[in-house]
Order: sequence, then structure tokens, then C-alpha cells
Amino acid sequence: MSCPDVWVGIDLGTTGARALAADREGRVLGRGTVPLTSHRDGVRHTQSPEEWWTAAATACRQALRDVPPARIGGVAVDATSGTVLLTGAGGEALTPGLMYDDGRAGQEAAEADARGGEIWQRLGYGRMQRSWGLPKLCRLLREYGHGTGAGTHRARLTHQNDYVNRRLTGHATPTDSSHALKSGFDLTEDDWPWEVLDALAVPPEVLPDVVAPGTTLGLVCDAASERTGLPAGARVTAGMTDGCAAQLAVGATGAGDVNSVLGTTVVVKGVSPHLPRDPDGAVYAHRSPTGLWLPGGASSAGGRALETVFPSGRFAALDAAAEQHGPAGTVAYPLPGTGERFPFAAPAAHGFLLENPGARLDETEHYRALLEGVAFVERLALDRLDLLGVPTGGGLTLGGGGSGSRVWSALRADVLGRSARVTREHGSAFGMALLAASPGFGEGAAGGSGAGGGGGGGTGAEGIAAASRAMVRTRETFVPRGQHQEPLLRSYRRLVRELERRGWLPSELAAHAVRRSLT
Repeated sequence: MSCPDVWVGIDLGTTGARALAADREGRVLGRGTVPLTSHRDGVRHTQSPEEWWTAAATACRQALRDVPPARIGGVAVDATSGTVLLTGAGGEALTPGLMYDDGRAGQEAAEADARGGEIWQRLGYGRMQRSWGLPKLCRLLREYGHGTGAGTHRARLTHQNDYVNRRLTGHATPTDSSHALKSGFDLTEDDWPWEVLDALAVPPEVLPDVVAPGTTLGLVCDAASERTGLPAGARVTAGMTDGCAAQLAVGATGAGDVNSVLGTTVVVKGVSPHLPRDPDGAVYAHRSPTGLWLPGGASSAGGRALETVFPSGRFAALDAAAEQHGPAGTVAYPLPGTGERFPFAAPAAHGFLLENPGARLDETEHYRALLEGVAFVERLALDRLDLLGVPTGGGLTLGGGGSGSRVWSALRADVLGRSARVTREHGSAFGMALLAASPGFGEGAAGGSGAGGGGGGGTGAEGIAAASRAMVRTRETFVPRGQHQEPLLRSYRRLVRELERRGWLPSELAAHAVRRSLT
């Protein structure tokens, strides 16, 4: 081959590491998946960083089994947002990986708000949540910075994909601005808020340099080549968080576009030319490689709510029964644990069912209500973005494992009241393959290396747009069915009012959601 024409994306998710190899036309030439082990104890949720690397390398080798090394141009890695650890001078893990939903840092979040509230307000999300990276960094420095031989002078804040990027390149790498957002990085100034971090006793040397997604971090080293099957010398590209990666995967990159990724949780993100500011802190905005803002958030509701009640092996049969059943009389708020992050922030929120006295809560009714409940959370997310002035009238795409269910996708289009597109490929790994490929598409796409410019594009809008046109393909479009909409919207309004009654949902958002459902 005269020129590499295949790129690899690696997705570090909650339950596993996934790798995918795609060519310039978006054809997938290989896939690999390796499970990851979680350790949960109350609000604590950790994983082994070394297992991230082992799983990522194995998944990558699986994906490249039938791909000639000469065709491979590069790789990019995404990870769960807010997952952090401390590493030593040689990149070794000094702590466990604290996962995106680890909630141990409540006190530290309050301290971060007291010290940096004005900055968080300017950045649009208003406050730090206990599961975000900065509060967890402060907690890690207190728990592990002394008495373990680590010493804060050697410790370094490392995001989940940073750990894998170091192993890929064989040397320390900057982090990307997408993962750095929840660690307190100021996307409007392209720098860390040093005064706030000093007040929180975070030493400057703990913080990594930050670059834009799409920036070259280095080249695959010989040791990583042996483990992964990637050729030595292939380019390693700075990635994005998994939700942003999924947004790239479906081509939702223009102002007004919306992408909803339904997996273990549901992640809804829009594309906006301006930075929205949410006084309640439920909405935060990443920066796209194109320079636009990506406002949205990750709910704690999603596919896990179904998995806690029904065996996954029965989902196909239950889907068919739910389709025949039609709209449920029961209304579900499908939260599998305690605490909601988006589209509203409520640490005390928990799942519930509002039964209809005239309906029998059998298995099919329960399952159908959960499907609808997740779609209601998606609709509420769009109502939240609209309330903040985010344009949402562009294309709507559905991604994640949940989009593999045609029954669920059709129901979601019904609830959202608009056409929804499912692309041929929609996973975060494909988004990272597209990002890794982007510098080769279109003139003027810059993919330079170095530390700087956390907010702007390291790859360039032209390269992203050209790669999207070449690689993203529509699989199916779902059009809302009018006969289902009114009973579904009645259930939606009932859920909204109940969430407000319980004190979890702000009254302004509740009123806005009800009003939009009646127009």
C-alpha cells in the first residue's frame, strides 16, 4: 500500500474495552471486545488500570487480525468521562481507577465549589459534581498522596485513556481537553484555573499538559506494537470522552444536531455555536474538534435499568411483546441506583413505578414502561437543552447498544416526536477511528503535536466534515407514529409532574417540558 487507509478506534467503556478498524469508506474491517471487571462498594466504583491496558491491547489485536499492518495509519482512544487515577513518574498506577460514577468525593466537590464557583459558573455547568474528576483528584491526593510511597511530588493526574495512551507511545503524553473538562480545565481560557487549584492544595506538577482532540500525541512504540498488533510508528491521536466520540461516530457535528447514545446509561449531547450556562449544573459542554460546543450530559438511567430486572437473553422476545402491547399505562422512572446527574441533578433520586389502577402490571407492561421511561429521560434532556437556548432542530441520531433494538428506536422516535436516524456504525470506537482518520481528509486539517490550545480543534473542521461525509452511512430512519404520541405524552407529563412533586426536578424545567409537550 502506498498510503495507510485504515484507522483504529479504542473505546474504554464501563463493561469492556472495544476496538474497531475502519477504512476511508467507513467499512469495518475488524472488531474486538474484552470485558472489564468493576468493583462496587456503596458509592465507590473502581477498576484496575492495568486491566484497561490489557483489555485494550487484546481487543485491538482481535480487531486487526485480518488487517495488513501496512494499511494502518493510526489510533485514537476514548474513555468514560470523569474516570481518573494517580500515576507515578514512570506511568505506573499509584491508585485504583475511580470510575465516572464513583461518588466518594462529596466533601471535595463542596470545597471545589467554594473555591472556584465563579469559574464553574462562567464555564456553564455552575458547580462540580461529586463524581467529577477534580473532586476525585482532591480525594485521591488526600487518600493516597502520603504514606504509600507515592508522594504527591511524583503523582500525576491521569484520565482513563491517558493511561492507555502512555502505554501505546511508551512515554508521558498530554491529556485531551475533552477528558480534562471534569477535572476543572477552563475551556474558555485553554488553561488550568491555577489559583483555584492552588487553593485546593493541588500541586501544579500533578496536572498534565492539555491538547485539543485530534492532536498527535506520539507514535506507537515497539512494545505496544507487540501487544496490540498496531504497527510501530503509527500515529497516536488525542481522543475524546465516550459520549463525544459517539457523537463523532454518527456525524452529529453541525449546529442544532443532537445525538442520544443509549447504553448502560443514556448520554444526550447537542451541538451549539455558543456556550450555554446551566445554573443547576446538570448540563456541561465539551468543545468539539471543530470549535463548536457540545452541551449535554449523561443520565444515570439507561439500559442498566432493564438489566437489573430482566435477563438480557430475553430482550428480543420482550421487545416483540412490548411492540404488540402498545403504550403502557404504568409510568416508570428507570433509575437503577440512587442519584441522578442529567437532565437534572438530584443525589437522592431513585427509580419508581407509577401504576395505572386500570392496568395489570405484568411482565410485558413492566418492560414496556421501562422502555418508555428511558425515552422520557431523553425527551426531558432535549427540553433541558431547549430551555438553555441550545439549538436542537437539526438532525437527530440514535446510537449505542440500545439502537440495535428496532422496537426501542421506533418507540424513542414516537416519544421524541421527530424522525430519528440510526447509522450503520454508531459506537464510540468508530468515532475514534474517524477522528484518527480526519487529518488525512481535506486540506487544512491540522493535526500537529505539542501541548497547548485545549479548546480549539487539533484536527480541523474541514477534516472532520470530510471524514464524516466519507465514513458515516445511514442504516435506517424512524418516523414517529402519530397514533402513539398522545398516550405517550400523557405518561411523559405524569412523570415530569411526579419528578417535580418529589423535589428533584426544577419547577422551571417541569413547566417548560409540559408546555412543549402540549404544542
